[in-house]
Amino acid sequence: MPASPSVYDRLKELGIALPALAIPAAAYLPFVRSGQLVFLSGHIAKRDGKPWVGQLGLTMDTATGQQAARAVAIDLLGTLQAAVGDLNQVERIVKVMSLVNSTSSYTEQHLVTNGCSELLAAVFGDKGQHARSAVGVAQIPLGACVEIELIAQVA
Repeated sequence: MPASPSVYDRLKELGIALPALAIPAAAYLPFVRSGQLVFLSGHIAKRDGKPWVGQLGLTMDTATGQQAARAVAIDLLGTLQAAVGDLNQVERIVKVMSLVNSTSSYTEQHLVTNGCSELLAAVFGDKGQHARSAVGVAQIPLGACVEIELIAQVA
């Protein structure tokens, strides 16, 4: 049986370059490791290095929200790499928690969050399948449209 491609091979195939670890904007750590679990703090969606501002159901549609969630996933992967040193050490993406800045009548938060979930599955294969919550909220720091946190199990 051939060896499965490395996470870095998959990232290259997807045309993704991981960002450097971002400096927290407030009083928190970007990640905490406890045993085999790595908890990543919430990352807001960014476009061109600035908060990706918008509200789903008012100024953004679902497809744009999915792009924003995908961008967050890339930033999360950069932080996860900083936390563990080698993404091939990830045994499983355990949980994703997504906050979607949305109107009270918007009901497609789960579809927005697919932008993150689908990228994690593309990068990690079966190890990228995870438990998840997707919640609509009235506001996110700096007016961002999406914020996502992640828990991973590592070797």
